[in-house]
Amino acid sequence: MAALDKKLRESTQAELLALQRRLGMTFIIVTHDQEEAMTVADRIGVMDQGRLEQVARPRELYEAPNSRWIAEFVGDVNMFEDNSSRARPAASRLRRATPAPSWSPSRASRSPRRSSASRSAREDKTVAARPGLRCDQRPCHQPARRVVTDVSYLGGLTTYKVKLDTGAVLRSSMANTARLDLDAYTMSQRVIAWFTPDDCVVLEQ
Repeated sequence: MAALDKKLRESTQAELLALQRRLGMTFIIVTHDQEEAMTVADRIGVMDQGRLEQVARPRELYEAPNSRWIAEFVGDVNMFEDNSSRARPAASRLRRATPAPSWSPSRASRSPRRSSASRSAREDKTVAARPGLRCDQRPCHQPARRVVTDVSYLGGLTTYKVKLDTGAVLRSSMANTARLDLDAYTMSQRVIAWFTPDDCVVLEQ
């Protein structure tokens, strides 16, 4: 389906799903399109250099990656070096993180093997807001003032790049819930940015 335009590709995916359900057969689809894999698959296997790194249902793969490499490869994620973590057991990798006294943002890396602990927070779980607004419902994870350096309007979503004092960039993907852009942020605007402990995953490799 790589050569099909978006609308035709989506209708073809729907036809394949209907055919698979009607016949009750197992289909194996090889694709480089992550959105397509999430749409049609009951289970996804992510491969790197000929080996399966993780096999899981789409939601588990996205929300509970088993490594830093998977977290960075599947979807969009903010990665943080965890200065408070020390050699935790493997079972804690997928546990939602509790608030930590310190963390430092790091630039994304494609390195598939790491020994230090990291925390990841998906872009769609990272919130940007005007200074002075209160965090909604749950405690903030160290909110701080930052500067918007890039705005990408994608229709249903807008993606913001927010520059930190360290020079690293925090990315936030937020739904456009209003037809007009009265609440949208602009280049060079100062915002506060945060994610919640429940939306943070500890990764140890």
